[in-house]
Amino acid sequence: MTTVLLLRHGRTTANADGVLAGWTPGVALDDVGREQARTVARRLAEVRFQAILTSPLERCRETAEIVAKRRRSDLPIHTEVDLAEARYGDWTGQSLEVLAKDPLWEQVQHHPSGVTFPGGESMALVQTRAIGAIRRWNRRLGDAATYVAVSHGDVIKAILADALGMHLDLFQRIQIDPCSISVIRYTPGRAFVARVNDIGGDLRMFSPGRRPRSDRPSDAVVGGETGV
Repeated sequence: MTTVLLLRHGRTTANADGVLAGWTPGVALDDVGREQARTVARRLAEVRFQAILTSPLERCRETAEIVAKRRRSDLPIHTEVDLAEARYGDWTGQSLEVLAKDPLWEQVQHHPSGVTFPGGESMALVQTRAIGAIRRWNRRLGDAATYVAVSHGDVIKAILADALGMHLDLFQRIQIDPCSISVIRYTPGRAFVARVNDIGGDLRMFSPGRRPRSDRPSDAVVGGETGV
């Protein structure tokens, strides 16, 4: 099975200021975000992964570079544009407080599958391109691979919703914090979501060759952990 560790970028000044950064150029990690990235890099240093993918936006590239540097290897960083932030169009650069008063805001919260951002793209397209990117890299890297994909909160939530079999309209129920890790194992039959919004757990079990707990014998009637 192919294992994907979805990593949200560290905190930025836009996150701290409550601004929707989108594709705004020059949005980098702040001091807190850089420390978050160093912390997650230490956690990932114990995982044997074969590749790092990143959104082309600066905050993700910076996070990916910190992870790669901690790894102290020649592991390349691959830029994947389909893991980039949603193109929010006219909403880009506006404060979340102002946007919350826009009538479209309620639709974004409760019916995102029907939303197209003014001058931007639809959330349905964001999900389609992001899932497409993950599946392409799964095929490219192979069934035994583990890799890291550095992306954005809404993009990661959209990928997780698909893996969980959730409609996109429910994806706002998922919380993804800066520098959190979510883990999906893809098999030929289905996806298994192993972690969501993890900011402190042991990740060594996701190295290639490690047997996931979900594959161990269980007396549960239909999968899951023993007795649960």
